Amino acid sequence: MCRHVACVGPAELLGRILVEPPHALYRQSWAPRRQRYGTVNADGFGVGWYAEGDPVPARYRRAGPIWADLSFADLARVVRTRALLAAVRDATLAGADAEAAAAPFAAGPWLFSHNGAVRGWPGSLESLTRTLPAAELLSMEARNDSAFVWALVLARLRAGDAEGQALADSVQEVAAAAPGSRLNLLLTNGDTITATAWGDTLWYLTEPGRTVVASEPYDDDPQWREVPDRTLLAATRTEVLLTPLKDPGTDTPPFPSRGSARPGGPPSSEETGT
Repeated sequence: MCRHVACVGPAELLGRILVEPPHALYRQSWAPRRQRYGTVNADGFGVGWYAEGDPVPARYRRAGPIWADLSFADLARVVRTRALLAAVRDATLAGADAEAAAAPFAAGPWLFSHNGAVRGWPGSLESLTRTLPAAELLSMEARNDSAFVWALVLARLRAGDAEGQALADSVQEVAAAAPGSRLNLLLTNGDTITATAWGDTLWYLTEPGRTVVASEPYDDDPQWREVPDRTLLAATRTEVLLTPLKDPGTDTPPFPSRGSARPGGPPSSEETGT
């Protein structure tokens, strides 16, 4: 169900990340290598990026497959950015709200994507509608599960929660209401990337001054690292921190303090930024 990627680092062409690598997001739209659910991501796509000196990202989204959009190919060839978030979509429910349902969703400095599906949608999350102001519900970009999860995250961000806490709390709230949901969330503000691995694949790559987080590697570079399931990732251009998440359906330890490293051993060089 969908593939997504985010990157922060030196300014570079969109196409260098999204099109040129042998297994880039462009190719993942019809031939993903590690997708566990669904096989083709042709129900829309989107890319969001940050222009120099502008904290509010631009977006380009369409309802059809990325490979059929010649305008995107031209855009990716010439647009440079210091940060991006892009996704190709395999819809949970076909036909819902066309390009408005395609990630990335956006508000203020943030771009957001959800890879997965809420089990029992929409009835399973009916109780959570009471946690949001009516204006937030009425202003949702689309009527799909991803847009609602974004509304939950955004409400926490606007209330002042740190990005990692907003994602972690939203994932655990949705997982408690709809057990078995897949909730890989991806968020960037143009300087950092925050993500959750919850029911689907997530990987990261660190290079000098640059970090990429993606549903799956876009090439065969051995420096790609897989994020364990039930994990929160927080990344800058030089550092990646992994923190285990509590699953409300198990007796796993509670969400630990911020700054924890990968469970099961000392932090790697990617996690310490060394």
